[in-house]
Amino acid sequence: MRKSLFAIGLLAISYSVQAQILCHVDTNANMYVSEGTLVYSGGGVQTRGSGLLDVHGNVMVVGAAGDAFKTIDTGGGDKTDGGNIVLRLNTPTATDDVSTYGQLYVDGLSQGQITGIVSKEFRTKKHGNGDFYQQVAMPFSGKVLNTLSTELGKTFGTVRRSKNEILKANNTAAVADFTDLSIPTSDATAYYMLGSANNNLDTSSALHTINGRPYTTLASSTTLQNGGNVNFGAGGNAINGYNERYNTYLQDQFEVSITPWGNTYGKNIYQFGNPFLTNLDLSRIGYVENVGTTDGNNISNIWGVRYDPGTVTVGSQGNAYSSGALIQTYTTPAGVPVGDIGMIIKPMQTFVLKLRTSAAQTLNFNTLRRFNQTVRAAATDYSVTAAKNGMKSIEGTVKQLGVIGLDANGNEIARTYYVVSPNFTTGHQTSVATTVQATSTSENMIGTFEEALNGGYDTNYTGQYWLYINEANESNFKGKNVKLVNYKTDKVKSYKFEIRENGELVPAGTHLLSAGVGFYYKASNGTVQQATQGGIAPNAVASYDLYYGEPNNVVLATKDDKATPSRTMVVYNPEITNYIVRFDPNWKKADIEVYDMSGKLVISKKAVDASRDFVIELNGAVKNSYVVKIVSDKGETVNTKILK
Repeated sequence: MRKSLFAIGLLAISYSVQAQILCHVDTNANMYVSEGTLVYSGGGVQTRGSGLLDVHGNVMVVGAAGDAFKTIDTGGGDKTDGGNIVLRLNTPTATDDVSTYGQLYVDGLSQGQITGIVSKEFRTKKHGNGDFYQQVAMPFSGKVLNTLSTELGKTFGTVRRSKNEILKANNTAAVADFTDLSIPTSDATAYYMLGSANNNLDTSSALHTINGRPYTTLASSTTLQNGGNVNFGAGGNAINGYNERYNTYLQDQFEVSITPWGNTYGKNIYQFGNPFLTNLDLSRIGYVENVGTTDGNNISNIWGVRYDPGTVTVGSQGNAYSSGALIQTYTTPAGVPVGDIGMIIKPMQTFVLKLRTSAAQTLNFNTLRRFNQTVRAAATDYSVTAAKNGMKSIEGTVKQLGVIGLDANGNEIARTYYVVSPNFTTGHQTSVATTVQATSTSENMIGTFEEALNGGYDTNYTGQYWLYINEANESNFKGKNVKLVNYKTDKVKSYKFEIRENGELVPAGTHLLSAGVGFYYKASNGTVQQATQGGIAPNAVASYDLYYGEPNNVVLATKDDKATPSRTMVVYNPEITNYIVRFDPNWKKADIEVYDMSGKLVISKKAVDASRDFVIELNGAVKNSYVVKIVSDKGETVNTKILK
């Protein structure tokens, strides 16, 4: 027997015993679903005329073949202008990133029986400033994208690279395809990029409403196969079908610390949008759960997830790249998460998966749906309403120290992670099969550097990259130091610590973890201190040492470890499709020499002004590798390579 629970006062609302419609909200009636409540209907739902289903909480519609989900006018015809089933933001003066919101779950109905229009209130932070692309999902079946011009208050165009077009991720070709705005959407899990030329798309300061027909349960799981199945060319210089170089937009923070544009760099990457008006919980997709306690997903070769694009920068030719993304990686084979643990994907939010190998996998979006704002625990069976319990360990535990940079007012402006387990590798990573590391971008204010086997900087890599997520083996690196560097001491004034074990926050004030060992820190001008959950290090000087396990001898620094390495780096700048030298902010002048692999000096510049980037003007038609030597006016030297 079907059940229906509506514990809310109603006006002119009736319940039909017919199979097609169980709940009917008549014209002039208002059914209010309060924040935090769950309303369940075991059949179809319909509004008529001005009837309003005002959703601040959660509505769950579970029907069967023949049931319907409708919004009709007073004459019984389809009402398609929206405003009848409204999913609200509960704090309309804030963004969707901090506000709770109404959610809708539909299951058991066929897609053809869903003719009702849902109005989703939308407000979220912008993904850039100036020229950028807003990354969004489109959880509406048959949505004609040119209607977004009215709904979002800007006119979307039909010219590629105008930054006014709408692009769609093509996972196989590793490219953003141009989208015809007049053709109804049919790809439920598509990842869209909405152009914002000159900042003309504002998703943060005004509340918008997006209208469309919601998706019911997807007919099948999504196959993950052939991601980036193209030849990117040496250094990413090959040309895609739109005459764009891959290295002008393709990023892979997961693999860059192993081999940029080598191995599987840029491959096995899949970009998706949340197809539902319900949260997705991705936290358990990387391993086999206990029998009878599972969402049915097991992406055994998952490397990580980027679930917030950060800031998107677009060059004059339409080339784009992002910085400041939120990243979570997974251990193998157990699938324990590290990094920016949170993995709740909101309605209209996008995410990116990186797999370690090309082995085909499947992802069942249907069983990831979840009303709660927190992830489901491993001990709790899948349900859209599943509770959150303590996470169980299924291997030697993963311990994580999050270091959060705070400004003078105590607001978060930066963060980085140091993680250890018995199965992790100390030092530079060489295996795409196991590492959980992820690199920082040049815009990050704080980060750690690759550690030498006995502690301190591994000077072989300090000029090539630095790390957002850094791993070490808790056994052979116990009591040894990883170097944390703050390059913006004028902005980052203190640190706050966030400690997790197997992905779960430990109680406030906790220092010792399950093995009876904890994290420690030491400022360059201080003494060793215990790191505790929620604890504060009040003086964020330029250099810190981080430890797992109390150091036996705090004087661990080697000769190469006594000074903070230069932040000067050679990086590819997609805006100008060339390599640049980005200088340490403490440098004033520098000499630059560039050699090809035969040892020939091809560029030599003296007393270069270090207050701005230096463009390394190489012949793009010549495929070669180069060695770059950079010497500051104080004698500090950085050597690195360019692989083309």
